[in-house]
Amino acid sequence: MPILFPAIDLKDGECVRLKLGLMEEATVYNADPAAQALSFKHQGFTHLHVVDLNGAFEGRAVNAEAVDAILASVGGDMKVQLGGGIRRMEDIERWLDKGLSRVILGTVAVRDPDLVREAARRFPGKIAVGIDAKGGYVAVEGWAESSTLTAIDLARRFEDAGVSAVIYTDIDRDGILAGINWASTIELAQAVGIPVIASGGLASMADIDTLASPEAAILEGAITGRALYDGRIDPAEALGRLTL
Repeated sequence: MPILFPAIDLKDGECVRLKLGLMEEATVYNADPAAQALSFKHQGFTHLHVVDLNGAFEGRAVNAEAVDAILASVGGDMKVQLGGGIRRMEDIERWLDKGLSRVILGTVAVRDPDLVREAARRFPGKIAVGIDAKGGYVAVEGWAESSTLTAIDLARRFEDAGVSAVIYTDIDRDGILAGINWASTIELAQAVGIPVIASGGLASMADIDTLASPEAAILEGAITGRALYDGRIDPAEALGRLTL
């Protein structure tokens, strides 16, 4: 059964959604991220995707207090994965010790792939790679810079590293409700043996139906943000369709 991950993106301690990855295009949905996480738990979600947006730009934990509050609220009941600004082994270890189910490494996967490999070796099943692509190429530093790597190029670097998942975000669709780029996401999943999670642009129940379809069975799941907050997706109905 595919997993639907509700997203909590943290900016200045609040739960927000960005448009096309632009920090100045942030909409605040909840000033209390822990309360938002608890709401998702009560709606029936079993997993949670959290991103420290400030941390992604600054290369360090900025919204740690909010993440701590989320873990205190739902950490015993939901599997929480976190990305954004995690670039040192001691940070990875510290977050996992606090109860995260998985740490997502993005920029450092491009800058220091050996760190990712070592982390995956030390913490089996706990390390994911975040691959964010703009115009087909991997973006880093909170999506502010582009690299010369394609998503498939980067994912293949970790094919034998023991990475538990790849979270693939199409930045050109993120936060604008244009629908997930299913073709590119499935192409990536077919190119590597690492489980792939779709992210960026999930817009409606039609995307939920695609996630539940045989063509998307190769995926581990998908992340939903704005569509869930805006009520375009009914949590109970979405979870119900994914369990059929």
